[in-house]
Amino acid sequence: MPRRTDAFHVVRTIGLELPDVEESTMYGAPALKVRGKLLACMASHKSAEPGSLVVRIDFDAREALIADDPRVYYLKPHYQDYPSVLVRLWLIEREALRDLLHSAWRTVTASTRKRRTRPTIRRRTRPTK
Repeated sequence: MPRRTDAFHVVRTIGLELPDVEESTMYGAPALKVRGKLLACMASHKSAEPGSLVVRIDFDAREALIADDPRVYYLKPHYQDYPSVLVRLWLIEREALRDLLHSAWRTVTASTRKRRTRPTIRRRTRPTK
């Protein structure tokens, strides 16, 4: 089985092709972030299988991925409250990984876009009598 940093090489190569993605770390593990928000990182929690990747994805997409291919995608209790899925890197095909990272990028950028474009709420003032 490849070491964590070696396994991350393909993730890094694919991820850095996406706009605004930068290499970083998360809890000491290699990671990719979009404008400071996590896109993917090597799983560092002891419950995850060695060589697993954590990818940010919404809850519905996570359930669909796990249902579709539980050999590749899985979840541990530590991660269940986070919008993410665990991926066995040694089992995922390169194109599936590319699709997953693109999907994760759309998830992350949609959440930052919503926050940035939120209109300012102005309070109405009552006219004085």
